[in-house]
Amino acid sequence: MIRNIVLVHGGFVDGSGWQAVYDLLVADDFRVSVVQNPTLSLDGDVAATRQVLDSLDGPAVLVGHSYGGVVISEAGSHPNVAALAYIAAFAPDKGESVNTLIADPPPGAPVPPILPPVNGFLLLDRDKFPASFAGDLPADQAAFMADSQVPWGVDALGGAVTEPAWRAKPSWYLVATDDRMIPPPAQHAMAQRAGATVAETPGSHSVYLSQPAAVADLIRQAAA
Repeated sequence: MIRNIVLVHGGFVDGSGWQAVYDLLVADDFRVSVVQNPTLSLDGDVAATRQVLDSLDGPAVLVGHSYGGVVISEAGSHPNVAALAYIAAFAPDKGESVNTLIADPPPGAPVPPILPPVNGFLLLDRDKFPASFAGDLPADQAAFMADSQVPWGVDALGGAVTEPAWRAKPSWYLVATDDRMIPPPAQHAMAQRAGATVAETPGSHSVYLSQPAAVADLIRQAAA
């Protein structure tokens, strides 16, 4: 059983959203660390993740939500990473980035309401944020998330993975079946390509907030 868990957040949000998952895992005596990605560039976020991994005394499950899946795909080559867990996340192959993965959405797929970049940073349309990112959360919580967005660096979206860790290490993937940011069929396709053990749960892109028990269960499987 792996006892260390490292949680990596995605774009537009910070690591505090992991608290419900964190509480469930800590109650099971896991040692849980949360990476606060700067989200300026993929290299910077990988460096922040590796800094946390360096501090561990043994193997870890590295967990990523959304863009955090790109981060763990690159940072997961770290020797302390024993397994990967993707939570409604991008799972890029070599040379792929968020930009390339979202470049050609299938007909009819929901399109994330990303506003044009301002000074090299992206935000989601505040009014459309709840429906797209947090459709199964209480309205006041979704509104708070919309108002507390973390600007996402254009360089982070364009950061390409050099050697995806899922090619060498076992992976798990939780598909959020009501996600309107990363279409569920795309989640399934990336999970299948990565050879991941797949679970599904009803949930929006904020599945780690709305369904923390399902997320914690998948992480426990990876840790076992």
